[in-house]
Amino acid sequence: MATAFWDAKGVILLDILPRGQCINAVLYCSPRDRLRDAIRRKKPGLLRRGFVLQHDNATPHSAKLTQQWLQHYGWEILPHSAQNPDLVPSEFHLFGSLKCHLGGMAFETEGDLVGESKNWFAHLDLDFFRVCIYSLLPRWKKCIDLHGDYIEK
Repeated sequence: MATAFWDAKGVILLDILPRGQCINAVLYCSPRDRLRDAIRRKKPGLLRRGFVLQHDNATPHSAKLTQQWLQHYGWEILPHSAQNPDLVPSEFHLFGSLKCHLGGMAFETEGDLVGESKNWFAHLDLDFFRVCIYSLLPRWKKCIDLHGDYIEK
């Protein structure tokens, strides 16, 4: 399982769980701590402006520990329809594109797959991220206009 933290300027942190490891609230909050550290190093002013996090209501996301963590650090949660991947940029743009890139490739080890994925993320140009972020508002509007129906069928 991979979790990507990114903005209009690229990937800030990519977290990949080892195969077979299940996510829980502690594991869910752990990369957010690393994200805060990465931001302090790379983009110190960003922490003062707050964060908007998008996730669904899966148990690790809605757990008391996670909610306390998010509240403590003042992260805003962007609501979205759990059944509508058209409103989740990581789904409709980031990981969808990664799946296309990896399609047809064969890897001897899990490490090879992770390495190729990280390499792909590292070589994306800024327009890739900017286009996705700026397309989110029109996607939300279209979803509202369609009364919550799928945007891309």
